[in-house]
Amino acid sequence: MHEPWSEDILGASFRSLTLPLEPDDEGRRVATLVAYEPDGAPAGQSMRTDPATEAERVRAVLYLHGFSDYFLHAELAQALHERGWAFFALDLHKYGRSLLPGQTPGFVTSLQDYDADLEAALAALERRLRERAGAPVVLDLVLMAHSMGGLTAALWAARNPGRVSALVLNSPWLDMQGSALLRPAAQGILATVSRRRPKARIPLPELGFYFRNISDTRDGEWPIDPAWRPEAGFPIRVGWLRAVLAGHADLAHGVSIDVPILVVCSASSTISATWDEAMRHTDSILDVTPMVHRAAELGNSITIRRLPGALHDVFLSRVEVRREATDAVLRWLEVQVPGEVLQRSPRVRDAGESSGLATGG
Repeated sequence: MHEPWSEDILGASFRSLTLPLEPDDEGRRVATLVAYEPDGAPAGQSMRTDPATEAERVRAVLYLHGFSDYFLHAELAQALHERGWAFFALDLHKYGRSLLPGQTPGFVTSLQDYDADLEAALAALERRLRERAGAPVVLDLVLMAHSMGGLTAALWAARNPGRVSALVLNSPWLDMQGSALLRPAAQGILATVSRRRPKARIPLPELGFYFRNISDTRDGEWPIDPAWRPEAGFPIRVGWLRAVLAGHADLAHGVSIDVPILVVCSASSTISATWDEAMRHTDSILDVTPMVHRAAELGNSITIRRLPGALHDVFLSRVEVRREATDAVLRWLEVQVPGEVLQRSPRVRDAGESSGLATGG
């Protein structure tokens, strides 16, 4: 049965599919899967026959956005497609294409709530590829994720060994900013308030510096939908923050992800309550130092690429930086998930990337 894919907001080369989920206290919930299909086939040159199974073997990427965010990375989709990857992206429930009237944007009380989104997306992705191939498919799947999506992806991969071939994390939010000594107290306060008023807003200054850097209505170059990505971001709510802290705690207790991981992020951060010109070429959302320290503990095969000039979302940085980031990702993927069916060593790294690389394991 053909599913009702339709033209996406990004244009004729993109198709999207609404994925129904179980309702919650706010009613109906959906996720949205986006496919890049410039030639009418999402796999591009990625399909090849697996001699062991006679199925079509496909290299595919599924991209997850961050908080107060949605998928808009057409350039990234095109670059991966041209190198033989089927490209898909997922707008999680209550974000972007999946945000319905009357919903609290971005709200969850557990990051495991996104398991249903991911399972629905992976099933639909495989059906789409099977439909295009006209045959069974075997997936070499890479999960690529940004910021809070990176936290969600890392936790999901740790709970689901063997489901993906690699992870690519774009400035993942792996640890809470600030003193580790304050976190237990903060978690206790949040737990108390969350039981009574999980959707209570936490008053924070509305700065909008990052939006200034990326939106084409300000100093950036990207057409940002302010309903899906407001200038100051979605309000921070008690139950949501408690869910994020719980995810950070799970990572701090130790995980061992069984696939190679690439982390791309800025070389430095500029975190300030007032505008600083350095925000134009650094991460103004997260401190990259604790980020890379935590990233090095995710598994046994970690590659970290810190990029001078990169913004928080590396792939929204100025053109020369995002091209460098995309090239780094493509080279790394060719080593870790090669186009031919090969036996892969679990600790292979991209030997071609020596400058700016730090590795941990």
